[in-house]
Amino acid sequence: MKDKKWDLAALASIPLIMTLGNSMLLPVLPQIARELRISSFKVSMLITVYGLMAILMIPVAGYLSDRYGRKKVILPSLLIAAAGGAVCVAAAWFSDGAAAYGFIIAGRVLQGVGAAGAFPIVLPFVGDLFKDEKIVSKSLGLIETSNTFGKVLSPILGAYLGLVLWYAPFIAIPVLCLISFLLVLFLVRKPEPKEETVNMGIREFMSCIAGILREKGRWLYAIFAIGGICMFVTFGVLFYLSETLEAKYNMHGAMKGYILAIPLALLCLASFVTGKVIGQNKTRMKWLGFGGMLLLTGAMIMAGFNSGIILLTGFLSLSGVGIGITLPCMDALITEGIEKENRGTITALYSSMRFIGVALGPPMVSLLMSWGHWKVFGTMAGLGVAGVLLTLFAVHPSQEKKDGKTSSKPGAARQLNIYKQKAR
Repeated sequence: MKDKKWDLAALASIPLIMTLGNSMLLPVLPQIARELRISSFKVSMLITVYGLMAILMIPVAGYLSDRYGRKKVILPSLLIAAAGGAVCVAAAWFSDGAAAYGFIIAGRVLQGVGAAGAFPIVLPFVGDLFKDEKIVSKSLGLIETSNTFGKVLSPILGAYLGLVLWYAPFIAIPVLCLISFLLVLFLVRKPEPKEETVNMGIREFMSCIAGILREKGRWLYAIFAIGGICMFVTFGVLFYLSETLEAKYNMHGAMKGYILAIPLALLCLASFVTGKVIGQNKTRMKWLGFGGMLLLTGAMIMAGFNSGIILLTGFLSLSGVGIGITLPCMDALITEGIEKENRGTITALYSSMRFIGVALGPPMVSLLMSWGHWKVFGTMAGLGVAGVLLTLFAVHPSQEKKDGKTSSKPGAARQLNIYKQKAR
């Protein structure tokens, strides 16, 4: 791992920057709405269109990365995301009011396309770089930590940038994307290609993916759902806490940002520690994931009975710990349980489910808030129970003993070998 520490550091910059590029806008959305003279619904679309484009484009990016290479997809995607940020800045600088809004939306669409080909491709790339499953697990924990650290910084950095200039977060996006582009370009080396690797046509490729989903669908679909639940709860809770701090406690700007960062900081710490301890033990991953979902569920139930800011923040922080334990386990299971040739597409489907959770969390919570405090956290607890049951009964990646070690090898690989033999 030491000889590839710079590769890993460069790849870890991608989730950090992609997260900042989206979440930095959350604390300044009311300010943007005032400057552009638009409704709160319209300003919320700046977040929604980003997520929707990412959801649509992630499977395409996953397929392209499997066929043409991870780095060849990541680098252009970072440039597209930077271009999207530049469009937003130009629109804010040269236009005014509603006229700028349409161009900013267009820029956010470009950012969503770029995001689809960046962070989701990092997960399989890490799996390609390292052969030792224990190192893969630790590295994925660092990637998840970087992603979460971006969420910790976002409300604080966004609030401070908003004090300087209302569109300052847009200015930061192309700068950060270009830094990540240079890091990946010069520091990330391509994994050594395997002799048996072959590029299949789209029909053969889709046939192999369908075979994997038929064979491993039970636990793959469960992990997809768990990832979506975790991100739904994360962004739903952040939205609820942000609204409560502003409406009930009259907290704005940096102070609100610091409080929002508390649950995220604990999520970040839990992700880092979990990545260190799970190793290559898939049984440990399953049960730690189960424990994380159980902690999330319990925290949501307790939060439903407490609306005071101190206790509420404490229970939401506990839910962050639960999510921080669960996500690295799910990342490792799905990355290590799929053959390299199809890893990008399968992890892209997983990333799409996570983006769906991000997109649905805030609007669903805003609707539930009108029905009362318990409705919000009762729903979150119900989703947590679903995650607990899925982890307990459905997450069973196939394992075979080989040379005394546990390994995962999909039966669908037999079909892949047929195509390789034909290609020779």
